[in-house]
Amino acid sequence: MSTLAPPHHVRVLGTEGHRHDEILTPAALDFVGHLAAAFGKRRQELLKERRRQAIRLAAGSPLDFPMVTSAVRADPTWRVAPPAPGLTDRRVEITGPPERRMTVNALNSGAQVWLADFEDATSPTWDNLIGGQLNLLDAIERRIDFTTEEGREYRLGEQLATIVVRPRGWHLDEEHLEFDGRPVPAALVDFGLYFFHCAQRQIDAGHGPYFYLPKLENRYEARLWNDVFVTAQHLLGIPRGTIRATVLIETITAAFEMEEILHELREHSSGLNAGRWDYLFSLIKTFGHRTDFLLPDRARVTMTAPFMRAYTELLVRTCHRRGAHAIGGMAAQMPGKDPAAGEAGLAKVRLDKEREAEDGFDGSWVAHPGLVPVCREVFDGVLGDRPHQLDRTREDVEVTAADLLSVRRVSGPPTAEGLRTNIAVALRYFDAWLRGRGAVALDGLMEDAATAEIARVQVWQWLRHRVVDRETVLEVLDDELAALGAEYPWAALDEVRALFERTALAQELPLFFTPDAYTRHLVRHTEATS
Repeated sequence: MSTLAPPHHVRVLGTEGHRHDEILTPAALDFVGHLAAAFGKRRQELLKERRRQAIRLAAGSPLDFPMVTSAVRADPTWRVAPPAPGLTDRRVEITGPPERRMTVNALNSGAQVWLADFEDATSPTWDNLIGGQLNLLDAIERRIDFTTEEGREYRLGEQLATIVVRPRGWHLDEEHLEFDGRPVPAALVDFGLYFFHCAQRQIDAGHGPYFYLPKLENRYEARLWNDVFVTAQHLLGIPRGTIRATVLIETITAAFEMEEILHELREHSSGLNAGRWDYLFSLIKTFGHRTDFLLPDRARVTMTAPFMRAYTELLVRTCHRRGAHAIGGMAAQMPGKDPAAGEAGLAKVRLDKEREAEDGFDGSWVAHPGLVPVCREVFDGVLGDRPHQLDRTREDVEVTAADLLSVRRVSGPPTAEGLRTNIAVALRYFDAWLRGRGAVALDGLMEDAATAEIARVQVWQWLRHRVVDRETVLEVLDDELAALGAEYPWAALDEVRALFERTALAQELPLFFTPDAYTRHLVRHTEATS
């Protein structure tokens, strides 16, 4: 490792935990401090630009493909880096939080890739975050085998999925670590600790340090990540270009800058992913004040809606034109005890994956090991022995700005069932998240923070445009809180209700539920700081 001098001291404000000292070493904290010193101010400026852009769009500024980067889009010669070891074939990717049992199950699932998710699938308690880093380190060292109190054994097999880590987004802070009197950006904590401890280990194992980048809104935020990668590789003496990163296109503004995002990250890029719920969440946040962007029940906004088809087809065309993988969205179904319901769920998964494979995607996401076989079967049927279908450049696809914004073709009023479902899902997820669980089985689906976000902003949008009345919402809220309390007597109903009211019923829409809820409920400082 290169010498990091002068030191950049990071104070640990979180409580000490079992084996935390293996992750929070002085050298690792110094490395994170270097990243915070180098990029903290740029990150703050980019967050300010997010707010300025939101104000411009709310005031009626058009959203379009940037004229200033038209040369990048018109240049047919540039390509992203070639696929890295372990990322050539990505036909099935499984996602989940890096807790111990999920780590073993995901790595053994038969999927090509495991997305170890510190973002939407992890409630960011201090123990969850540092414990997740320990689990990744133990998995790479093949020492994560364990037996539960009930006697169930968890052992790593021989063929393991490639690990790809999703750090938290640029908008979040890690308040248990402090640099220069301020919380360290959460993205740099998750990235930095994993990269410091595991990058060289992954290289030695024949893979590399790979990442998924969430919530990007424009090319400048991709450029910041690329500069973080360059600096991190330099500091640890790792060859430039070793890192690979897949970007989730899950904001409406990023959909207009797909090529630019690939271009900024091209020496480190491994493709783009289509994130459904966060994309719709972003659409409502951006245009929720406009009646022509009023969405119906989220269950009715399928991937076959014209504006969603435009988004996914543009993503495949953009990726394959530049030699990058295009990865499809999540299948969240959970195999259950009811055979009929299970078959119906698998049929939906199959149809969804068939559409993606036929559209040209190179792989897709599942949330449960039980869905790996059906996803693999579908992509095997299209790919055969080929690892991907990058040769399908989809030159037939032409997508305009109007196509991406043609929401009115699926607009409509909500139903009573849709309103109740959104409130019930948001409350149940908030309850689990506040208790430290970020991936939650609800009504046969594995849900994460993206589901709660789309659920609560839909309620906000419907109230804003008076397609539902506040009295009805409050009645349903009372009903569903009572049902939650009956099912889980330990649920903190007052805290759950307050969180819902702040994030769904306020006049001004909070951009995310997570920052305020994290600060109010999950931050636990120790009295003695180091």
